[in-house]
Amino acid sequence: MKKIAVVGAGVVGITTAYYLAKAGFNVTVFEQDRYPAMRCSYANGGQISVSNSEVWTTWANIKKGLKWMFKKDAPLLIRPSLDWDKFFWLLDFIKHTANNDYYKNTIETIRMGMQSRRLYQEMLESEQIEFDKADSGILHIYKNQEYFQHAIRVQQMYEENGCEWDIINYEKACSIDPALKTVGGVVGCAWTPSDFVGDIHKFCYNLADILKSKYNVTFVYNYKKHIISNSYDYHIVCAGVNSTEIARDLGERLPVYPVKGYSITITTKNLSQDAVPKVSLLDDEAKIVSSFLGDKLRVAGTAELTGINYDIRRDRIEPLLQWVNINFPNVNTHEYSSWACLRPMTPNMMPITKRSDKNEKVFYNTGHGHLGWTLAPYTAKLITDTLCTTLK
Repeated sequence: MKKIAVVGAGVVGITTAYYLAKAGFNVTVFEQDRYPAMRCSYANGGQISVSNSEVWTTWANIKKGLKWMFKKDAPLLIRPSLDWDKFFWLLDFIKHTANNDYYKNTIETIRMGMQSRRLYQEMLESEQIEFDKADSGILHIYKNQEYFQHAIRVQQMYEENGCEWDIINYEKACSIDPALKTVGGVVGCAWTPSDFVGDIHKFCYNLADILKSKYNVTFVYNYKKHIISNSYDYHIVCAGVNSTEIARDLGERLPVYPVKGYSITITTKNLSQDAVPKVSLLDDEAKIVSSFLGDKLRVAGTAELTGINYDIRRDRIEPLLQWVNINFPNVNTHEYSSWACLRPMTPNMMPITKRSDKNEKVFYNTGHGHLGWTLAPYTAKLITDTLCTTLK
């Protein structure tokens, strides 16, 4: 039985370990923290969102990034600094934009997301994982006519690739979730009923327990520096932004840069449940999402290019609080917890699933950006199938 080391116990590493174990490998997972899913997979927006598959490589987004560069509460903030990794990443981002990769990569992301949806359902039927899953669908809301017209334009692209993208009016949205009656200025919506939400940390934590008890997977925590070892036949690097450090040790460069995101979590136990939106929302202009997870409301968003920096900044949390206060004034935000993560993002917005160019014992499964929760099962199954093919 081949011995496989999986580096990273976030959602990508956990699902990779799952498919490897089911394929009959002897799997050990190495994680730098004391528990699984303590970084990007701890408190994200909660959405398994095929309907959020559009890649960012457009001239419109470049224009917005330049315009917002000195705006502290901007949805997309590029902090000026002498950072060569950031410089080369942005240069590659511009190249992919100039190559007009947007349509090709968006369609591929939709395809991967649809496959992930199916794999999640199979996994849940087999393993009965508890993670506050809610089949709430995702509702994109638009308060800007230009953004809404874009939603109408991309409808065909989503639907031709199997993802529902129903254009509905505000009245229909309020019938789906009456809590939306307090949201003002909505000019239109896009509705994807088959997308769903769940607590990513609970999913990873409970799946780790299943892997240990049912599939004999070993977990090694507090492992700060992973070194490629002859003790294992193969290594699968699923270490998010830290994957680049492992790649550098092997003499190669991964085009992954940390794109910082924030979230707040509001406990809803003592709130009027009529005031809390149960449908999962995506405000495309504000780049903010919300999900109702068990007894809490998770609100997440913004993107910030600032290097390796886990500081939770008040000026980045404030837009999330204001979004709740403006749209759902009956939701009390007096008590909340805040969080920040570093999304491992590639300049073409596509995950990296490949064998190392420098060491045939190493494979990479990383670079999922803001869609790790959405795409993890697909890339985990893909890298497992690739390894199985290699061994034939």
